[in-house]
Amino acid sequence: MTRTYDIVVLGGGPGGYVAAIRAAQLGKSVAVVEKAGLGGTCLHKGCIPSKALLRSAEVLATVRRGAEYGIEVPAAPTIDFGRVQSRKASVVEELHRGVQHLMKKHKIDVVYGKGRLMGPSIFSPQTGTIAVETPDGEAVTLVNDRLILATGSRPRVIPGLEPDGRFVLTSDEALELERLPASLAIVGGGIIGVEWASMMSDFGVAVTVLEAADRLLPTEEEDVSREMAASLAKRGVRVLTGAKVLPETLKKREIGGASEVRVEAERSGERVAVEAETLLVAVGRAPNVEGIGLESADVALERGAIRVNGFMQTSEPHIYAIGDVVGGLQMAHAASYQGIVAVEHMCGAADKPYDPSYVPRCVFSHPEVASIGLTERQAKEAGRRVKAAKMPFRAIGKALVYGEPEGFVKVVADAETNDVLGVHMIGSKVTELIGEASLARLLEATPWEIGAAIHPHPTLSEALGEAALAVDGRSVGL
Repeated sequence: MTRTYDIVVLGGGPGGYVAAIRAAQLGKSVAVVEKAGLGGTCLHKGCIPSKALLRSAEVLATVRRGAEYGIEVPAAPTIDFGRVQSRKASVVEELHRGVQHLMKKHKIDVVYGKGRLMGPSIFSPQTGTIAVETPDGEAVTLVNDRLILATGSRPRVIPGLEPDGRFVLTSDEALELERLPASLAIVGGGIIGVEWASMMSDFGVAVTVLEAADRLLPTEEEDVSREMAASLAKRGVRVLTGAKVLPETLKKREIGGASEVRVEAERSGERVAVEAETLLVAVGRAPNVEGIGLESADVALERGAIRVNGFMQTSEPHIYAIGDVVGGLQMAHAASYQGIVAVEHMCGAADKPYDPSYVPRCVFSHPEVASIGLTERQAKEAGRRVKAAKMPFRAIGKALVYGEPEGFVKVVADAETNDVLGVHMIGSKVTELIGEASLARLLEATPWEIGAAIHPHPTLSEALGEAALAVDGRSVGL
């Protein structure tokens, strides 16, 4: 069976399905090829299910602190982890139905199966035709004028620490746990590792984090890393930074029907042994570039990801790539934005290229982390003359009312142009506050302009307004 479309999207994740919708809005005929479920990793194995579990952990932690708010809980709260998982599944399913509805609404064809690029053939003189093998064995050929590769990523695996579903897990397997382990060792202290450390700690699991860099969240502001490490440590999480895990030391055994994992790490010239019931490997994600037929096209790779320009074009100008498969900031909202940039470029409606410095970064731990733009160190290394200021949440009334006074907002600005270069937050609900900083970056706002905007009282948003004013010594809260 052969079908012809203006645009075919290989991959139905948040980058792929958003690109497809934008193409349909511009009057193009569109097909999406998806081998599993629409919504991709974000909806089924990443953003949404992990945040559903994080919410359950947050509720449990709040209930346990009820006495601080004058609420006496008659007995220690217990966890029905089966119901936790059921709630997660129901959230995912509701959103999945929503994406399916959007495809029908915009008259986008969805072809389920495994798709591969074809070279020039009787179907098309150019590369990029997609051959799809459907689950029932049917072969479908999708001829297109333009192709978007949105094949996503998978958990990165360390040789020697391959997941087995019981002793060693990645986030994929961890999301499907039927019960909570008594203890968990996490290899990796980046976004994924910190989120899981926070979640499992709130669930009452004994957690150890091993991070090879000298601090947690090594790509974030150094002040944020320190605050996060202190917060996790206060909640009983053991954090070992500068720890290079030695896979060859991994030992797995069963004791009375329970699993036990032991692994060693090299730290400050010495070996440290860590034991836990389960080991979670959280060292980032690898782009899915294998098995999609890239050898049939002149699509170049760079450091294991597909190389693209600012408009998401590959080295084959009619083939674009978006999302995790291009590396960089592997976040759902980045993929969605890249999809819009790619479609508008191929349709002649592009405004400006994708710029990762305008992408907000979020960590949904407790406390949360949110940032955009350059850190203070990055700005100085780029040759900028910097001015910066912080506003602690402890000085904000709503943070005290909410019972979450830890953390701060930091604004980094250019001392010569007065442009905001970066905003960095750690604290309660800061992932809901970063949108204002994102808008400020888009509109090239100055700290004075952010601070001059009236922020309602009492709200957590006052912290951003006061931090912006503090850059020029004008805050009334410091």
